[in-house]
Amino acid sequence: MLIKPFCLVHNHALRLRSAFSTASSMDAKRLWVRFHKESINSLYTPFVVSLASGNLKLDTFRHYIAQDVHFLKCFAQAYELAEGCVDDDVAKVSISELRHSVLQELEMHGSFCQEWGFDVSKETLPNSATIKYTDFLLATASGKIEGLKSPENIKTPFEKTKVAAYTICAMVPCMRLYAFIGKKLQSVVDINGNFHPYKKWIDNYSCETFQAAALQTENLLDKLSVSLTGEELDIIQKLYHQAMKLEMEFFLAQPVDQQTVIPLSKEHNPVTIFSDFDLTCTVVDSCTVLADIAMATPPNLGQTHLESQSQITRMPLTKLRNTWEALVKQYAEEYEHLMETMMVNHKVEKFDHEELRKALEQLSDFEKRANMRVTVSEILKGLNLEDIKRAGQHFVLQDGCMDFFQSVTKSPNLNADIHVVSYCWCGDLVRSAFESGGIHNLQLHANGFIYEGLISTGEIMKKVESPIDKLQVFNNILKENDQHDQTNITVYIGDSMGDLLCLVEADIGIVIGSSSSLRKIGGHFGVSFMPLWLGLVMKQREHVEGSSFRWNRESGVVYTVSSWAEIHSLIVGC
Repeated sequence: MLIKPFCLVHNHALRLRSAFSTASSMDAKRLWVRFHKESINSLYTPFVVSLASGNLKLDTFRHYIAQDVHFLKCFAQAYELAEGCVDDDVAKVSISELRHSVLQELEMHGSFCQEWGFDVSKETLPNSATIKYTDFLLATASGKIEGLKSPENIKTPFEKTKVAAYTICAMVPCMRLYAFIGKKLQSVVDINGNFHPYKKWIDNYSCETFQAAALQTENLLDKLSVSLTGEELDIIQKLYHQAMKLEMEFFLAQPVDQQTVIPLSKEHNPVTIFSDFDLTCTVVDSCTVLADIAMATPPNLGQTHLESQSQITRMPLTKLRNTWEALVKQYAEEYEHLMETMMVNHKVEKFDHEELRKALEQLSDFEKRANMRVTVSEILKGLNLEDIKRAGQHFVLQDGCMDFFQSVTKSPNLNADIHVVSYCWCGDLVRSAFESGGIHNLQLHANGFIYEGLISTGEIMKKVESPIDKLQVFNNILKENDQHDQTNITVYIGDSMGDLLCLVEADIGIVIGSSSSLRKIGGHFGVSFMPLWLGLVMKQREHVEGSSFRWNRESGVVYTVSSWAEIHSLIVGC
Protein backbone atom coordinates (compact mmCIF):
# COMPACT_ATOMS: atom_id res chain seq x y z
CA MET A 1 0.00 0.00 0.00
CA LEU A 2 1.36 3.39 -1.01
CA ILE A 3 -1.10 5.56 0.91
CA LYS A 4 0.94 5.53 4.11
CA PRO A 5 4.23 6.56 2.44
CA PHE A 6 2.34 9.33 0.60
CA CYS A 7 1.06 10.70 3.89
CA LEU A 8 4.49 10.38 5.55
CA VAL A 9 6.16 12.48 2.86
CA HIS A 10 4.05 15.40 4.07
CA ASN A 11 5.31 15.17 7.65
CA HIS A 12 8.10 17.57 6.74
CA ALA A 13 5.38 20.14 6.02
CA LEU A 14 4.61 20.28 9.72
CA ARG A 15 8.20 21.37 10.40
CA LEU A 16 8.26 23.79 7.49
CA ARG A 17 5.20 25.62 8.76
CA SER A 18 7.30 27.32 11.43
CA ALA A 19 9.71 28.58 8.78
CA PHE A 20 6.88 30.65 7.27
CA SER A 21 5.50 31.92 10.57
CA THR A 22 6.76 35.45 9.94
CA ALA A 23 4.73 35.79 6.75
CA SER A 24 1.06 36.60 7.04
CA SER A 25 -1.15 33.62 6.21
CA MET A 26 -4.27 35.75 5.91
CA ASP A 27 -4.04 36.65 2.23
CA ALA A 28 -4.42 33.10 0.88
CA LYS A 29 -7.12 32.36 3.43
CA ARG A 30 -9.00 35.50 2.42
CA LEU A 31 -8.90 34.38 -1.21
CA TRP A 32 -10.36 31.01 -0.19
CA VAL A 33 -13.20 32.77 1.63
CA ARG A 34 -13.72 35.27 -1.19
CA PHE A 35 -14.15 32.54 -3.80
CA HIS A 36 -15.91 30.05 -1.55
CA LYS A 37 -18.81 29.87 -4.00
CA GLU A 38 -16.67 27.87 -6.42
CA SER A 39 -15.69 25.41 -3.68
CA ILE A 40 -19.38 24.88 -2.84
CA ASN A 41 -20.14 24.37 -6.52
CA SER A 42 -17.41 21.72 -6.71
CA LEU A 43 -18.76 19.97 -3.61
CA TYR A 44 -22.26 19.88 -5.12
CA THR A 45 -21.27 18.41 -8.49
CA PRO A 46 -22.91 15.09 -9.42
CA PHE A 47 -19.46 13.49 -9.42
CA VAL A 48 -18.51 14.50 -5.85
CA VAL A 49 -21.98 13.75 -4.41
CA SER A 50 -21.98 10.31 -6.06
CA LEU A 51 -18.41 9.68 -4.89
CA ALA A 52 -19.40 10.63 -1.33
CA SER A 53 -22.41 8.32 -1.43
CA GLY A 54 -20.25 5.35 -2.44
CA ASN A 55 -22.39 4.41 -5.42
CA LEU A 56 -20.32 6.18 -8.06
CA LYS A 57 -19.79 3.75 -10.93
CA LEU A 58 -16.28 2.30 -11.11
CA ASP A 59 -15.94 3.28 -14.79
CA THR A 60 -16.51 6.93 -13.83
CA PHE A 61 -13.89 6.72 -11.08
CA ARG A 62 -11.46 5.07 -13.49
CA HIS A 63 -11.96 7.93 -15.92
CA TYR A 64 -11.42 10.45 -13.13
CA ILE A 65 -8.16 8.78 -12.02
CA ALA A 66 -6.89 8.82 -15.61
CA GLN A 67 -7.67 12.54 -15.91
CA ASP A 68 -6.10 13.24 -12.52
CA VAL A 69 -2.88 11.53 -13.60
CA HIS A 70 -2.55 14.04 -16.47
CA PHE A 71 -3.31 16.79 -13.98
CA LEU A 72 -0.74 15.64 -11.40
CA LYS A 73 2.06 15.28 -13.96
CA CYS A 74 1.46 18.91 -14.89
CA PHE A 75 1.50 19.86 -11.19
CA ALA A 76 4.91 18.23 -10.71
CA GLN A 77 6.25 20.08 -13.76
CA ALA A 78 4.90 23.42 -12.51
CA TYR A 79 6.53 22.91 -9.09
CA GLU A 80 9.83 22.17 -10.83
CA LEU A 81 9.60 25.40 -12.83
CA ALA A 82 8.66 27.40 -9.71
CA GLU A 83 11.60 25.93 -7.77
CA GLY A 84 13.96 27.16 -10.49
CA CYS A 85 12.60 30.70 -10.12
CA VAL A 86 13.17 31.27 -6.40
CA ASP A 87 16.45 32.10 -4.72
CA ASP A 88 15.22 31.74 -1.14
CA ASP A 89 16.54 28.46 0.33
CA VAL A 90 13.53 27.86 2.59
CA ALA A 91 11.12 28.41 -0.29
CA LYS A 92 13.17 26.06 -2.48
CA VAL A 93 12.97 23.32 0.14
CA SER A 94 9.24 23.79 0.51
CA ILE A 95 8.58 23.63 -3.23
CA SER A 96 10.79 20.56 -3.53
CA GLU A 97 8.85 18.82 -0.76
CA LEU A 98 5.55 19.66 -2.44
CA ARG A 99 6.81 18.33 -5.76
CA HIS A 100 7.88 15.03 -4.18
CA SER A 101 4.46 14.71 -2.54
CA VAL A 102 2.86 14.99 -6.00
CA LEU A 103 5.13 12.21 -7.29
CA GLN A 104 4.06 10.08 -4.31
CA GLU A 105 0.43 10.87 -5.17
CA LEU A 106 1.03 9.57 -8.70
CA GLU A 107 2.37 6.32 -7.21
CA MET A 108 -0.74 6.10 -5.06
CA HIS A 109 -2.90 6.43 -8.17
CA GLY A 110 -0.90 3.59 -9.66
CA SER A 111 -1.75 1.42 -6.66
CA PHE A 112 -5.44 2.23 -7.11
CA CYS A 113 -5.25 1.26 -10.76
CA GLN A 114 -3.55 -2.04 -9.92
CA GLU A 115 -6.06 -2.84 -7.18
CA TRP A 116 -9.07 -2.12 -9.40
CA GLY A 117 -7.66 -3.79 -12.45
CA PHE A 118 -7.10 -1.08 -15.01
CA ASP A 119 -4.09 0.41 -16.77
CA VAL A 120 -4.05 4.18 -16.59
CA SER A 121 -1.78 4.41 -19.63
CA LYS A 122 -4.54 2.86 -21.74
CA GLU A 123 -7.23 5.16 -20.44
CA THR A 124 -8.70 8.17 -22.22
CA LEU A 125 -6.74 11.18 -23.39
CA PRO A 126 -7.06 14.35 -21.33
CA ASN A 127 -10.49 15.92 -21.79
CA SER A 128 -11.06 19.60 -22.54
CA ALA A 129 -11.48 20.59 -18.86
CA THR A 130 -8.18 18.89 -17.93
CA ILE A 131 -6.39 20.53 -20.85
CA LYS A 132 -7.76 23.98 -19.91
CA TYR A 133 -6.33 23.72 -16.40
CA THR A 134 -2.97 22.18 -17.39
CA ASP A 135 -2.47 24.72 -20.20
CA PHE A 136 -3.32 27.54 -17.78
CA LEU A 137 -0.93 26.21 -15.13
CA LEU A 138 2.02 25.60 -17.45
CA ALA A 139 1.54 28.99 -19.15
CA THR A 140 1.59 30.65 -15.73
CA ALA A 141 4.68 28.71 -14.64
CA SER A 142 6.41 29.76 -17.88
CA GLY A 143 5.72 33.44 -17.18
CA LYS A 144 3.06 33.84 -19.88
CA ILE A 145 0.82 36.04 -17.76
CA GLU A 146 -1.17 39.08 -18.82
CA GLY A 147 0.47 42.24 -17.46
CA LEU A 148 3.89 40.59 -17.12
CA LYS A 149 6.97 40.92 -19.31
CA SER A 150 7.43 38.32 -22.00
CA PRO A 151 9.17 35.21 -20.59
CA GLU A 152 12.50 35.90 -22.34
CA ASN A 153 12.72 39.29 -20.57
CA ILE A 154 12.19 37.87 -17.06
CA LYS A 155 15.75 37.86 -15.78
CA THR A 156 16.10 39.52 -12.36
CA PRO A 157 15.65 37.52 -9.13
CA PHE A 158 12.65 39.69 -8.19
CA GLU A 159 10.91 39.08 -11.53
CA LYS A 160 11.58 35.35 -11.27
CA THR A 161 10.24 35.23 -7.70
CA LYS A 162 7.13 37.00 -8.95
CA VAL A 163 6.61 34.23 -11.53
CA ALA A 164 7.03 31.65 -8.77
CA ALA A 165 4.38 33.44 -6.70
CA TYR A 166 1.96 33.44 -9.64
CA THR A 167 2.65 29.74 -10.26
CA ILE A 168 2.00 28.73 -6.65
CA CYS A 169 -1.12 30.89 -6.69
CA ALA A 170 -2.44 28.87 -9.64
CA MET A 171 -1.90 25.68 -7.59
CA VAL A 172 -3.09 26.71 -4.12
CA PRO A 173 -6.83 26.48 -4.95
CA CYS A 174 -6.46 22.88 -6.03
CA MET A 175 -4.65 21.90 -2.84
CA ARG A 176 -7.08 23.73 -0.57
CA LEU A 177 -10.11 22.45 -2.49
CA TYR A 178 -8.97 18.81 -2.29
CA ALA A 179 -8.29 19.22 1.43
CA PHE A 180 -11.79 20.72 1.87
CA ILE A 181 -13.53 18.02 -0.16
CA GLY A 182 -11.45 15.28 1.49
CA LYS A 183 -12.67 16.34 4.93
CA LYS A 184 -16.26 16.54 3.74
CA LEU A 185 -16.09 13.07 2.19
CA GLN A 186 -14.46 11.64 5.32
CA SER A 187 -17.41 12.87 7.38
CA VAL A 188 -19.81 10.61 5.43
CA VAL A 189 -17.66 7.52 4.84
CA ASP A 190 -18.89 5.63 7.90
CA ILE A 191 -22.55 6.73 7.92
CA ASN A 192 -24.78 3.77 8.75
CA GLY A 193 -21.67 1.55 8.86
CA ASN A 194 -21.86 0.95 5.11
CA PHE A 195 -18.77 -0.22 3.23
CA HIS A 196 -17.36 2.59 1.11
CA PRO A 197 -15.53 1.42 -2.02
CA TYR A 198 -13.47 4.62 -2.31
CA LYS A 199 -12.43 4.88 1.34
CA LYS A 200 -8.69 4.61 0.60
CA TRP A 201 -8.84 7.54 -1.81
CA ILE A 202 -10.85 9.60 0.68
CA ASP A 203 -8.52 8.72 3.57
CA ASN A 204 -5.60 10.09 1.60
CA TYR A 205 -7.09 13.54 1.00
CA SER A 206 -8.61 13.85 4.46
CA CYS A 207 -5.49 12.85 6.41
CA GLU A 208 -3.86 15.54 8.53
CA THR A 209 -0.64 15.41 6.53
CA PHE A 210 -2.46 16.38 3.32
CA GLN A 211 -4.25 19.13 5.23
CA ALA A 212 -0.80 20.33 6.34
CA ALA A 213 0.42 20.28 2.73
CA ALA A 214 -2.51 22.50 1.69
CA LEU A 215 -1.61 24.94 4.45
CA GLN A 216 2.02 24.78 3.38
CA THR A 217 1.16 25.94 -0.14
CA GLU A 218 -0.91 28.82 1.30
CA ASN A 219 1.96 29.90 3.56
CA LEU A 220 4.37 29.61 0.62
CA LEU A 221 2.11 31.86 -1.49
CA ASP A 222 1.99 34.44 1.31
CA LYS A 223 5.78 34.36 1.68
CA LEU A 224 6.41 34.80 -2.06
CA SER A 225 3.81 37.60 -2.29
CA VAL A 226 5.17 39.82 0.50
CA SER A 227 6.93 42.30 -1.82
CA LEU A 228 4.27 42.43 -4.56
CA THR A 229 2.57 45.71 -5.48
CA GLY A 230 -1.18 46.30 -5.37
CA GLU A 231 -1.42 45.74 -9.13
CA GLU A 232 0.51 42.49 -8.84
CA LEU A 233 -1.71 41.34 -5.98
CA ASP A 234 -4.69 41.97 -8.28
CA ILE A 235 -3.09 39.51 -10.71
CA ILE A 236 -2.74 37.02 -7.83
CA GLN A 237 -6.45 37.35 -7.12
CA LYS A 238 -7.40 36.86 -10.77
CA LEU A 239 -5.18 33.78 -11.09
CA TYR A 240 -6.62 32.29 -7.90
CA HIS A 241 -10.19 32.81 -9.09
CA GLN A 242 -9.43 31.40 -12.52
CA ALA A 243 -7.84 28.31 -10.95
CA MET A 244 -10.89 27.80 -8.72
CA LYS A 245 -13.24 27.97 -11.70
CA LEU A 246 -11.09 25.59 -13.74
CA GLU A 247 -11.00 23.12 -10.84
CA MET A 248 -14.80 23.29 -10.57
CA GLU A 249 -15.05 22.63 -14.33
CA PHE A 250 -12.72 19.66 -13.90
CA PHE A 251 -15.17 18.01 -11.47
CA LEU A 252 -18.15 18.95 -13.64
CA ALA A 253 -16.50 17.38 -16.68
CA GLN A 254 -16.33 13.90 -15.16
CA PRO A 255 -18.87 11.76 -17.10
CA VAL A 256 -21.34 10.56 -14.46
CA ASP A 257 -23.38 8.01 -16.38
CA GLN A 258 -26.03 7.37 -13.73
CA GLN A 259 -29.01 9.06 -12.11
CA THR A 260 -28.00 11.74 -9.65
CA VAL A 261 -29.98 13.59 -7.03
CA ILE A 262 -28.70 16.94 -8.29
CA PRO A 263 -29.43 19.19 -9.96
CA LEU A 264 -33.18 19.02 -9.34
CA SER A 265 -33.83 20.53 -12.75
CA LYS A 266 -32.53 17.31 -14.34
CA GLU A 267 -34.78 14.90 -12.41
CA HIS A 268 -37.82 17.10 -11.67
CA ASN A 269 -39.48 19.51 -14.06
CA PRO A 270 -41.24 21.75 -13.25
CA VAL A 271 -40.02 22.86 -9.84
CA THR A 272 -42.16 25.12 -7.67
CA ILE A 273 -39.94 27.41 -5.62
CA PHE A 274 -41.19 29.33 -2.58
CA SER A 275 -39.02 31.82 -0.73
CA ASP A 276 -39.37 34.12 2.23
CA PHE A 277 -37.88 37.61 1.79
CA ASP A 278 -36.77 39.29 5.03
CA LEU A 279 -33.42 37.88 6.23
CA THR A 280 -33.82 34.97 3.81
CA CYS A 281 -33.04 37.14 0.80
CA THR A 282 -32.02 40.31 2.61
CA VAL A 283 -29.25 41.38 4.96
CA VAL A 284 -31.60 43.56 7.06
CA ASP A 285 -35.31 43.36 7.80
CA SER A 286 -37.58 45.40 5.50
CA CYS A 287 -39.44 46.97 8.43
CA THR A 288 -36.18 48.68 9.43
CA VAL A 289 -35.78 50.03 5.90
CA LEU A 290 -39.33 51.40 5.91
CA ALA A 291 -38.75 53.03 9.30
CA ASP A 292 -35.56 54.63 7.93
CA ILE A 293 -37.51 56.02 4.97
CA ALA A 294 -40.09 57.47 7.34
CA MET A 295 -37.37 59.19 9.39
CA ALA A 296 -35.22 60.30 6.47
CA THR A 297 -37.27 63.37 5.52
CA PRO A 298 -38.61 65.87 8.07
CA PRO A 299 -42.39 66.40 7.89
CA ASN A 300 -43.69 68.74 5.18
CA LEU A 301 -40.18 69.46 3.78
CA GLY A 302 -39.15 68.68 0.22
CA GLN A 303 -42.66 67.64 -0.80
CA THR A 304 -43.50 66.88 -4.41
CA HIS A 305 -46.46 68.59 -6.09
CA LEU A 306 -48.62 65.49 -5.55
CA GLU A 307 -47.59 65.36 -1.88
CA SER A 308 -48.46 69.01 -1.32
CA GLN A 309 -51.96 68.35 -2.64
CA SER A 310 -52.44 65.53 -0.11
CA GLN A 311 -53.84 66.05 3.38
CA ILE A 312 -51.52 63.33 4.69
CA THR A 313 -48.58 64.57 6.78
CA ARG A 314 -45.85 62.78 8.67
CA MET A 315 -45.64 63.03 12.43
CA PRO A 316 -42.78 65.10 13.91
CA LEU A 317 -39.43 63.34 13.64
CA THR A 318 -38.77 63.09 17.38
CA LYS A 319 -42.18 61.59 18.03
CA LEU A 320 -41.73 59.20 15.09
CA ARG A 321 -38.36 57.98 16.40
CA ASN A 322 -39.70 57.50 19.94
CA THR A 323 -42.78 55.69 18.66
CA TRP A 324 -40.67 53.34 16.54
CA GLU A 325 -38.31 52.54 19.42
CA ALA A 326 -41.26 51.80 21.70
CA LEU A 327 -42.80 49.45 19.10
CA VAL A 328 -39.52 47.58 18.66
CA LYS A 329 -39.02 47.23 22.41
CA GLN A 330 -42.56 45.96 22.98
CA TYR A 331 -42.23 43.47 20.10
CA ALA A 332 -38.95 42.06 21.47
CA GLU A 333 -40.25 41.71 25.02
CA GLU A 334 -43.50 40.01 24.00
CA TYR A 335 -41.63 37.75 21.56
CA GLU A 336 -39.41 36.43 24.36
CA HIS A 337 -42.47 35.75 26.51
CA LEU A 338 -44.18 34.01 23.59
CA MET A 339 -41.18 31.70 23.14
CA GLU A 340 -41.51 30.56 26.74
CA THR A 341 -45.26 30.03 26.35
CA MET A 342 -44.86 27.95 23.19
CA MET A 343 -42.47 25.59 24.96
CA VAL A 344 -44.49 25.14 28.13
CA ASN A 345 -45.17 21.48 27.30
CA HIS A 346 -42.45 18.83 27.37
CA LYS A 347 -40.24 18.34 24.33
CA VAL A 348 -41.63 15.62 22.03
CA GLU A 349 -39.66 12.52 21.09
CA LYS A 350 -40.99 12.36 17.53
CA PHE A 351 -42.03 15.04 15.04
CA ASP A 352 -45.52 16.24 15.95
CA HIS A 353 -47.01 18.28 13.11
CA GLU A 354 -50.28 19.02 14.89
CA GLU A 355 -48.64 20.35 18.06
CA LEU A 356 -46.24 22.44 16.01
CA ARG A 357 -49.17 24.02 14.19
CA LYS A 358 -50.95 24.78 17.48
CA ALA A 359 -47.84 26.47 18.82
CA LEU A 360 -47.41 28.56 15.68
CA GLU A 361 -51.04 29.66 15.85
CA GLN A 362 -49.93 31.57 18.96
CA LEU A 363 -47.21 33.23 16.88
CA SER A 364 -49.83 34.10 14.27
CA ASP A 365 -51.99 35.93 16.82
CA PHE A 366 -48.90 37.71 18.15
CA GLU A 367 -47.81 38.94 14.67
CA LYS A 368 -51.30 40.24 13.88
CA ARG A 369 -51.46 42.20 17.13
CA ALA A 370 -48.03 43.68 16.41
CA ASN A 371 -49.12 44.77 12.91
CA MET A 372 -52.23 46.38 14.32
CA ARG A 373 -50.08 48.43 16.70
CA VAL A 374 -47.99 49.62 13.74
CA THR A 375 -51.11 50.76 11.89
CA VAL A 376 -52.53 52.56 14.91
CA SER A 377 -49.18 54.28 15.59
CA GLU A 378 -49.25 55.93 12.11
CA ILE A 379 -45.46 55.67 11.75
CA LEU A 380 -45.93 54.52 8.13
CA LYS A 381 -48.14 57.48 7.29
CA GLY A 382 -46.91 59.89 4.63
CA LEU A 383 -44.30 57.71 2.87
CA ASN A 384 -43.79 58.44 -0.80
CA LEU A 385 -44.10 55.45 -3.16
CA GLU A 386 -41.19 56.73 -5.25
CA ASP A 387 -38.96 56.78 -2.14
CA ILE A 388 -40.02 53.21 -1.38
CA LYS A 389 -39.17 52.05 -4.89
CA ARG A 390 -35.77 53.76 -4.76
CA ALA A 391 -35.05 52.05 -1.45
CA GLY A 392 -35.99 48.72 -3.03
CA GLN A 393 -33.58 49.31 -5.89
CA HIS A 394 -30.75 49.71 -3.37
CA PHE A 395 -31.81 46.91 -1.03
CA VAL A 396 -28.79 44.82 -0.04
CA LEU A 397 -29.55 41.14 -0.70
CA GLN A 398 -27.55 38.21 0.57
CA ASP A 399 -24.60 37.13 -1.54
CA GLY A 400 -25.75 34.88 -4.37
CA CYS A 401 -29.48 35.48 -3.85
CA MET A 402 -30.07 37.64 -6.90
CA ASP A 403 -27.81 35.39 -8.99
CA PHE A 404 -29.99 32.43 -8.01
CA PHE A 405 -33.28 34.03 -9.02
CA GLN A 406 -31.77 35.36 -12.24
CA SER A 407 -30.46 31.89 -13.12
CA VAL A 408 -33.78 30.22 -12.36
CA THR A 409 -35.78 32.67 -14.45
CA LYS A 410 -33.36 32.51 -17.39
CA SER A 411 -32.50 28.80 -17.39
CA PRO A 412 -33.68 27.15 -20.62
CA ASN A 413 -33.68 23.73 -18.93
CA LEU A 414 -35.73 24.67 -15.88
CA ASN A 415 -39.48 25.18 -15.86
CA ALA A 416 -39.75 26.95 -12.51
CA ASP A 417 -42.74 28.55 -10.85
CA ILE A 418 -41.39 31.14 -8.38
CA HIS A 419 -43.30 32.56 -5.40
CA VAL A 420 -42.03 34.99 -2.78
CA VAL A 421 -44.14 34.76 0.38
CA SER A 422 -43.38 37.55 2.82
CA TYR A 423 -44.58 39.29 5.98
CA CYS A 424 -43.20 42.54 4.53
CA TRP A 425 -45.58 45.45 5.13
CA CYS A 426 -44.99 46.84 1.64
CA GLY A 427 -44.93 44.56 -1.40
CA ASP A 428 -43.81 47.50 -3.56
CA LEU A 429 -40.47 47.46 -1.71
CA VAL A 430 -39.97 43.74 -2.39
CA ARG A 431 -41.02 44.00 -6.03
CA SER A 432 -38.66 46.91 -6.64
CA ALA A 433 -35.76 44.96 -5.11
CA PHE A 434 -36.19 42.10 -7.58
CA GLU A 435 -36.99 44.29 -10.57
CA SER A 436 -33.69 46.11 -10.01
CA GLY A 437 -32.07 42.77 -10.87
CA GLY A 438 -34.17 42.33 -14.00
CA ILE A 439 -36.59 39.84 -12.42
CA HIS A 440 -40.17 40.71 -13.34
CA ASN A 441 -41.93 37.36 -13.48
CA LEU A 442 -41.87 36.10 -9.89
CA GLN A 443 -45.18 35.96 -8.07
CA LEU A 444 -45.27 38.01 -4.88
CA HIS A 445 -47.52 37.30 -1.90
CA ALA A 446 -47.11 40.07 0.67
CA ASN A 447 -48.90 42.89 2.43
CA GLY A 448 -49.20 46.34 0.88
CA PHE A 449 -49.61 49.99 1.71
CA ILE A 450 -52.81 51.91 1.00
CA TYR A 451 -52.03 55.13 -0.88
CA GLU A 452 -53.64 58.43 -1.70
CA GLY A 453 -51.88 59.20 -4.96
CA LEU A 454 -48.25 58.43 -4.17
CA ILE A 455 -48.56 58.93 -0.42
CA SER A 456 -49.20 56.14 2.10
CA THR A 457 -52.11 56.56 4.50
CA GLY A 458 -50.36 54.55 7.22
CA GLU A 459 -52.71 51.60 6.81
CA ILE A 460 -51.64 48.15 5.62
CA MET A 461 -53.52 45.82 3.30
CA LYS A 462 -53.00 42.70 5.38
CA LYS A 463 -52.61 39.55 3.27
CA VAL A 464 -49.69 37.59 4.77
CA GLU A 465 -49.19 38.28 8.46
CA SER A 466 -48.47 34.92 10.05
CA PRO A 467 -47.19 31.33 9.69
CA ILE A 468 -50.79 30.21 9.12
CA ASP A 469 -51.22 32.78 6.32
CA LYS A 470 -48.00 31.60 4.69
CA LEU A 471 -49.14 27.99 4.85
CA GLN A 472 -52.50 28.94 3.34
CA VAL A 473 -50.75 30.66 0.42
CA PHE A 474 -48.49 27.61 -0.01
CA ASN A 475 -51.37 25.13 -0.07
CA ASN A 476 -53.54 27.27 -2.36
CA ILE A 477 -50.76 27.46 -4.93
CA LEU A 478 -50.26 23.70 -4.86
CA LYS A 479 -53.97 23.14 -5.44
CA GLU A 480 -54.15 25.69 -8.24
CA ASN A 481 -51.12 24.28 -10.04
CA ASP A 482 -51.92 20.63 -9.35
CA GLN A 483 -48.42 20.12 -7.99
CA HIS A 484 -49.18 16.80 -6.33
CA ASP A 485 -47.92 14.96 -9.42
CA GLN A 486 -44.82 13.03 -8.27
CA THR A 487 -42.76 14.32 -11.21
CA ASN A 488 -43.02 17.83 -9.74
CA ILE A 489 -41.30 19.03 -6.62
CA THR A 490 -41.74 21.90 -4.19
CA VAL A 491 -38.90 23.75 -2.50
CA TYR A 492 -39.44 26.24 0.31
CA ILE A 493 -36.60 28.52 1.43
CA GLY A 494 -36.87 30.38 4.72
CA ASP A 495 -34.95 31.56 7.75
CA SER A 496 -37.33 32.06 10.67
CA MET A 497 -39.90 30.46 12.94
CA GLY A 498 -42.65 31.91 10.75
CA ASP A 499 -41.49 29.66 7.91
CA LEU A 500 -41.55 26.38 9.87
CA LEU A 501 -44.96 25.09 8.75
CA CYS A 502 -44.13 25.63 5.09
CA LEU A 503 -40.64 24.18 5.54
CA VAL A 504 -42.02 20.85 6.81
CA GLU A 505 -44.84 20.82 4.24
CA ALA A 506 -42.56 21.25 1.23
CA ASP A 507 -40.82 18.34 -0.49
CA ILE A 508 -37.56 20.10 0.35
CA GLY A 509 -37.56 22.71 3.10
CA ILE A 510 -34.33 24.71 3.28
CA VAL A 511 -33.26 26.91 6.18
CA ILE A 512 -30.70 29.59 5.42
CA GLY A 513 -29.01 31.34 8.33
CA SER A 514 -28.89 30.39 11.98
CA SER A 515 -32.07 31.58 13.70
CA SER A 516 -31.91 30.33 17.28
CA SER A 517 -35.68 30.62 17.80
CA LEU A 518 -36.37 28.57 14.66
CA ARG A 519 -34.11 25.75 15.81
CA LYS A 520 -35.32 25.96 19.39
CA ILE A 521 -39.03 25.73 18.55
CA GLY A 522 -38.48 23.28 15.70
CA GLY A 523 -36.40 20.99 17.88
CA HIS A 524 -38.97 21.17 20.68
CA PHE A 525 -41.61 19.72 18.36
CA GLY A 526 -39.38 17.08 16.82
CA VAL A 527 -38.13 18.86 13.69
CA SER A 528 -34.71 17.57 12.58
CA PHE A 529 -32.16 19.88 10.95
CA MET A 530 -29.79 18.24 8.48
CA PRO A 531 -27.07 19.90 6.36
CA LEU A 532 -28.29 19.92 2.77
CA TRP A 533 -25.16 18.33 1.31
CA LEU A 534 -25.37 15.46 3.79
CA GLY A 535 -29.04 14.98 2.91
CA LEU A 536 -28.18 14.76 -0.79
CA VAL A 537 -25.43 12.22 -0.15
CA MET A 538 -27.88 10.11 1.87
CA LYS A 539 -30.48 10.29 -0.93
CA GLN A 540 -27.88 9.30 -3.50
CA ARG A 541 -26.70 6.42 -1.30
CA GLU A 542 -30.23 5.06 -0.87
CA HIS A 543 -31.13 5.41 -4.53
CA VAL A 544 -31.90 2.40 -6.70
CA GLU A 545 -31.03 2.98 -10.35
CA GLY A 546 -34.12 3.34 -12.53
CA SER A 547 -36.36 4.62 -9.74
CA SER A 548 -37.24 8.23 -8.89
CA PHE A 549 -35.68 10.15 -6.03
CA ARG A 550 -38.33 10.52 -3.32
CA TRP A 551 -38.67 13.45 -0.95
CA ASN A 552 -40.98 12.95 2.01
CA ARG A 553 -43.29 15.78 3.00
CA GLU A 554 -44.16 16.23 6.66
CA SER A 555 -41.26 13.98 7.68
CA GLY A 556 -40.08 16.65 10.08
CA VAL A 557 -36.71 16.93 8.33
CA VAL A 558 -35.57 20.30 7.01
CA TYR A 559 -32.23 21.03 5.39
CA THR A 560 -29.76 23.71 6.39
CA VAL A 561 -27.41 25.76 4.22
CA SER A 562 -24.92 28.52 4.90
CA SER A 563 -25.27 30.31 1.58
CA TRP A 564 -27.37 30.76 -1.55
CA ALA A 565 -24.59 29.04 -3.51
CA GLU A 566 -25.75 25.71 -2.04
CA ILE A 567 -29.35 26.37 -3.08
CA HIS A 568 -28.18 27.37 -6.56
CA SER A 569 -26.17 24.16 -6.91
CA LEU A 570 -29.11 22.04 -5.71
CA ILE A 571 -31.74 23.42 -8.07
CA VAL A 572 -29.96 24.82 -11.12
CA GLY A 573 -26.60 23.09 -10.93
CA CYS A 574 -23.15 24.65 -11.27
